Amino acid sequence: MDTTRPDKIAEIDIQRILEMIPHRYPFLLIDRVVDVISGESAVGIKNVSINEIYFQGHFPQHPVMPGVLMIEAMAQTAAVLVVHTLGRESEGKLVYFMSVDNARFRNPVFPGDQLHVKVVRKQNRGSVWKFDGSATVGDKLMAEATFAAMIRDR
Repeated sequence: MDTTRPDKIAEIDIQRILEMIPHRYPFLLIDRVVDVISGESAVGIKNVSINEIYFQGHFPQHPVMPGVLMIEAMAQTAAVLVVHTLGRESEGKLVYFMSVDNARFRNPVFPGDQLHVKVVRKQNRGSVWKFDGSATVGDKLMAEATFAAMIRDR
């Protein structure tokens, strides 16, 4: 871990996120990351808009954000945390899911909601990182999961 990184920063904006991870529209699922504690935790923010491409088919008469995309938002938030923790040399590397455990979808997420995606590092060994993740709207739990990912060069 890079001990020169600040322990806590207030916010990583969308421009910095685009430098840190390779995801792009329509698959970039976080708008900013807040409450970053290097090597420990972060909160991704997703402003859910009716303009999201997935609402065209999921479901047109009752638009609901797919649960698997909430899990993907957790992974993207975790990737930003990992890149922040490891430093600029890790920017643009790919993060591959290795496992998703105990995924639970508690409540639907609708257009207009602001999703807060919290990730907390459980452990890491080398390039493999394991996290607990949760997604909330206000104080209501929407989804949760434990997941592992590996950071690799392209």
